[in-house]
Amino acid sequence: MTIENLKHLKIHLSDIKLATDDFSDTYKIGVTAYCNLYRATFDFEKTSPIEAMNKGEPLKRHNIVLIKRILSRDDEQGEGAFFTELEMLTSVKHHNIITLLGFCVEGLEMILVTENVSNRYLGDHLGNVNDMRILTWEKRLKICIDVAHALNYLHSEMEAQKMIINRDIKSDNIGLDENLRAKIVEFGLSVFLPPNQNGEALHPTDIAGTNYYIDPEYEKSGTLKRESDVYSFGVVLFEILCGRHAYDPIYDKGGDKGLVSVARQSYNTGTLENIIDHIIMEEIGESSFIPNKGPSKGSLEIYIEIANRCVAATQDERPTMKVVVKELEKALFFQTSQVTYICIYKG
Repeated sequence: MTIENLKHLKIHLSDIKLATDDFSDTYKIGVTAYCNLYRATFDFEKTSPIEAMNKGEPLKRHNIVLIKRILSRDDEQGEGAFFTELEMLTSVKHHNIITLLGFCVEGLEMILVTENVSNRYLGDHLGNVNDMRILTWEKRLKICIDVAHALNYLHSEMEAQKMIINRDIKSDNIGLDENLRAKIVEFGLSVFLPPNQNGEALHPTDIAGTNYYIDPEYEKSGTLKRESDVYSFGVVLFEILCGRHAYDPIYDKGGDKGLVSVARQSYNTGTLENIIDHIIMEEIGESSFIPNKGPSKGSLEIYIEIANRCVAATQDERPTMKVVVKELEKALFFQTSQVTYICIYKG
């Protein structure tokens, strides 16, 4: 990939500075390991015409966008992550993956501009009682299915036999739009799996990922497979089930993997219900008038089983994302069938 081939996505630094009032803290919404994040309204009519690549729709004149500004071009990790993410986002086309709208490389500045995620990130909601109360069991299942579809696409459904291993799936890297549709938003650590290397492993020189989410086999041996993403996604499944971050201090005594250590122990001893988010368990409460919003027995059992398989200790024990999608959709079917039945029965 060369920048010259992406002229249609180039944005002028002056326009970005205008939108952010020269990167004012007023527009700053966060910081990652290698970049500052800004949210601003951008006027695309002042730049070269850009199309919304993943949707095939023309952009509105004024768009609220996310702006990633690399902290320092002298930082090899930051510069590497920038070009990796640029390459990955120009290679993917999926409605559960963030859309790249433009980029800027001028002087010492390296900037990515993507679509906005108006309902923040999944990680922002975890641990917040009011936020988690809005996320009913059905909504949580749909968020999981969205991310699972995106990962299945990266692993096995891209064009030209391309395959991507994300290496940094976690709740903080899952954005939620105005309809709570989930999108993977971070690709700075991603790698391409060469064509015709189906099921094989990579051995990159650097071990990358985030503590509590990283595949323990990959972390120990350096063997990277698509099942490494499956493990990280399994961690997110348990976060959604329990309503807390994997690294929440409440799990400190469970083991070095935080929530996953506690969840696996609880699963093996049949006590997992003790750590499930009390909010969704309260929704199971029976009412003569309100349809059950909490998880049905069948839905919960299917979900817990696939989550536990995802975080198996070895890569070979874990399911493919295609299997994960199928099981999660089955859990959603059990859930919606139950609510429909209750509505008909009470009607």
